[in-house]
Amino acid sequence: MELKATNISFKYPSAKNYLLKDINLTLDNNKIMGLIGDSGSGKSTLCKILSGYVTKFEGSVTFDGNPLPKKGFKPVQLIYQHPEKVMNPKWKMDQVLKESWNVPDDFLDEFGIQKTWLTRFPQELSGGELQRFSVLRSLNPDTKFLIADEMTTMLDAITQVQILDSVLKVVKQRNMGFLLVSHDMDLVDTICDDKIYLKDINGV
Repeated sequence: MELKATNISFKYPSAKNYLLKDINLTLDNNKIMGLIGDSGSGKSTLCKILSGYVTKFEGSVTFDGNPLPKKGFKPVQLIYQHPEKVMNPKWKMDQVLKESWNVPDDFLDEFGIQKTWLTRFPQELSGGELQRFSVLRSLNPDTKFLIADEMTTMLDAITQVQILDSVLKVVKQRNMGFLLVSHDMDLVDTICDDKIYLKDINGV
């Protein structure tokens, strides 16, 4: 299983300079990898390119040798730092989950989700509670590679550990690829088998 970025370059239409330039990156499911970079360095943009959520860029991204699908379910799933921004505020949480897949009860228990939360709207839950749902949505059985973009930054230390432990358990059970994106060196050193510094692969 291989997620490969080749000569990735990106700049915003209004910008003069590139945010990302000539990035080459190959990731697989044999190691849990960490990607480290300062705020504003382009980590989130790279994550969106690698997962197919940003499609206008120079270069190419392939998964097992094929372009990422433009329609339908994406085998590379991205967990955002701010879960409230990717959930329909008009949907109750059970509908938010079912948009991706029918989550079994043992998964709800594993991620500490109470049944009463399923009948609430996103704005009625805390950031930590929403992030649990966001993670579960990304763990559709068809997910092959998971990218976590600063997904625990807004959470307290205990919740961070709980969610990451549960995610890693699923990743290892399913033999998925996993990229943890963070500026927290201690977290990356604890969780990851190896790490990449964005400044070392970014040609800007």
